[in-house]
Amino acid sequence: MANRPLDLHNPAKAKFDDWIAGVDARIRDPKTDRNALCVELCRSFYGVPETPRSVHDEVMALNFDPRNATLEAEYYSELIPEKWDPIKPLIWLWQMFDNSPLNANVWLGLKFRAMLARHIFKSCGTGVKFFTGIEWSFGYNIAIGDHATIHRFVLLDDRGSITIKKGASISDYANVYSHWHDLVDPSIVNLGDTVIGEGARVTYHATVLSGTKVGDHAMVGTGGLVTKDIGDFEVAIGAPAKSRRLKPDAPSEFEAKTGLKR
Repeated sequence: MANRPLDLHNPAKAKFDDWIAGVDARIRDPKTDRNALCVELCRSFYGVPETPRSVHDEVMALNFDPRNATLEAEYYSELIPEKWDPIKPLIWLWQMFDNSPLNANVWLGLKFRAMLARHIFKSCGTGVKFFTGIEWSFGYNIAIGDHATIHRFVLLDDRGSITIKKGASISDYANVYSHWHDLVDPSIVNLGDTVIGEGARVTYHATVLSGTKVGDHAMVGTGGLVTKDIGDFEVAIGAPAKSRRLKPDAPSEFEAKTGLKR
């Protein structure tokens, strides 16, 4: 079933759109101090006054400043400071938004995150939907195509690189990895390139391991564990995930090519 075409009524919609456009313009302005912008917006998200009324207010205000916080990715040796430093305030802003009362408004959250994504990720197409609770490592190693959807509480581990192509969907609680640790010495980290193909679906609680590709219009079933490439139009299930059939819309020549039935 197609999603219902929900929208907001004016004047709220116009106010929200204008606010997001204003934040976008300030981020784009090279003269903007992104750390200060993050503090300003977080104060408004949580209703913390500029003049502290208590120690609690002071601690909250200090925590809003990305320079006073560390993220897990900052502990990784392969971090590239010149790529990370400009986007860290925006990543922190995304996380603070997701934990604020504003996050309960799905329409607003989708719009706000899509705006931030264009500044954070390596590339981000149009019409991309980011739901709440999404996590990633660096952000600058993620490329996302038009009209892709990243659902709730997805992990995108981009210590290597992750490419999510046009129209792909990653369902709730799925994990996509791009690194793995040495069997003997876990301090040795290997980086891979992981690809989710055009129109592909990685469904609930599935895991895609580093260096694998989920083919165009393929599907990984619930709880599936992708340890090797999944071909175009293939439906893979299990742990490890194995291709069991073709999607009904697969071109007829794929049956002879793969030996799978639609």
